[in-house]
Amino acid sequence: MRKTALLSAITTALLASAGVQAAEALKEVGQGEGRLDIIAWPGYIERGQSDKNYDWVTQFEKDTGCQVNVKTAATSDEMVSLMAKGGYDLVTASGDASLRLIYGKRVQPIDPSLIPNWKNIDPRLKDAAWYVVNGKTYGAPYQWGPNLLMYNTKVFPTAPDSWKVVFEAQNLPDGKPNKGRVQAYDGPIYVADAALYLKAIQPELGITDPYQLDEKQYAAVVDLLRKQHDLIHRYWHDTTVQMSDFKNEGVAASSAWPYQANALKAEGQPIATVFPKEGVTGWADTTMLHAEAQHPSCAYKWLNWSLEPKVQGDVAAWFGSVPAVPEGCKASTLLGAEGCATNGYDQFDKIAFWKTPQAEGGKFVPYSRWTQDYIGIMGGR
Repeated sequence: MRKTALLSAITTALLASAGVQAAEALKEVGQGEGRLDIIAWPGYIERGQSDKNYDWVTQFEKDTGCQVNVKTAATSDEMVSLMAKGGYDLVTASGDASLRLIYGKRVQPIDPSLIPNWKNIDPRLKDAAWYVVNGKTYGAPYQWGPNLLMYNTKVFPTAPDSWKVVFEAQNLPDGKPNKGRVQAYDGPIYVADAALYLKAIQPELGITDPYQLDEKQYAAVVDLLRKQHDLIHRYWHDTTVQMSDFKNEGVAASSAWPYQANALKAEGQPIATVFPKEGVTGWADTTMLHAEAQHPSCAYKWLNWSLEPKVQGDVAAWFGSVPAVPEGCKASTLLGAEGCATNGYDQFDKIAFWKTPQAEGGKFVPYSRWTQDYIGIMGGR
């Protein structure tokens, strides 16, 4: 299995740090060091190699002289592990990684006054708890989006309205069982998806925040996930593999990002998505500066470039996300007039965004437990 006890130990160690020790922020942006090393989600940093129309790296390199090198990571846990090893300047961290990086002292505060395009950021994302801690800003918002229920329209002539189709054994509308035809996300943060579902169908549990679960609530969520294991075709993390599964393996429903759905629909596949009645989790990603970044001036230049409206729109078009800069919705011909609406721009308030679970003095189950238990669940334990 890709995730190991060592990774769990790293997670525990990062969360064990008590408080945030701020690094000294850059005072001014210099000429640039000629190089920039970024850890990113696949598809977040494109230079036209996949599709020549999608390239927001080449112009940056010409303008700044900063050569961009990208290391892709498929999960937040992988990003945290890579940042712990060091040797990188920036990381596009989701909310389930950002607090671990902050409290683990792997990233440093930035100075928004050194980023002219900071003014472009969506007010809904400013000062969010997943990247602003104790009044200090640890990075620049990049993209955001929902974790949708993606389904095969041939199996579901009418859109399913509930996550029940992936969590509970049943026959689907085509008359066949859902066992072996549904997927779940390969990451401990998926515990929150199960919690969100139970919040709606078992209100007596008293779940108010799917990322803050007491022992009783957590036990119910883990029980649900263990039962779900028997239904699962695959725990997905690779978007390409998941798309192949929907096309070739008979998968009928799963949590997914807009990226997969948009790509499959563009291929003419019978795919659609829905916001189930129980709500959805989601991700708001932040470009964060390593505490020991070797190329801080190039990093600041990228932070500013990443908030250019056209760059934001192009990224959203390629990834199936929503720009952190509202102007990006109009600045990219690749995204199109309806791209932001399609990817969930107006659903912001309906999304329970990923954040790292914190124990808060023992009141709630910490993320280290989520990690350990979810590894066991995926392994059938």
